[in-house]
Amino acid sequence: QVQLVESGGGLAQTGGSLRLSCAASERTFSSYTMGWFRQAPGKEREFVAAISRNGGDTNYADSVKGRFTVSRDNAKNTVYLQMNSLKPEDTAVYYCAASRRLYVGTTWRTGDYGSWGQGIQVTVSS
Repeated sequence: QVQLVESGGGLAQTGGSLRLSCAASERTFSSYTMGWFRQAPGKEREFVAAISRNGGDTNYADSVKGRFTVSRDNAKNTVYLQMNSLKPEDTAVYYCAASRRLYVGTTWRTGDYGSWGQGIQVTVSS
């Protein structure tokens, strides 16, 4: 399993921006499809975004499409989530995850991912 550590969370105002980073320990980072999930209090963990191994393909949940952008830098073993136009309903603990699956369009279930970060809090105030 690959070890993942998220950073960059915190407090933002409605309409503001935050950028999450997720650093991986694995030297074969580029062999993983990477995903972002979030979990709000009392709710199930939900898919946010995913990016293919070479960064060429991405997939987003409808709720964040057009506002969030996932990217990766394989030289730095890091995946990012740029979050713009934040809304109070974006408040959640955000997790990055790594998957061995090849196709980002079908890699959106929690069970598709074998390694998870510890999560980081994002709070959007109204």
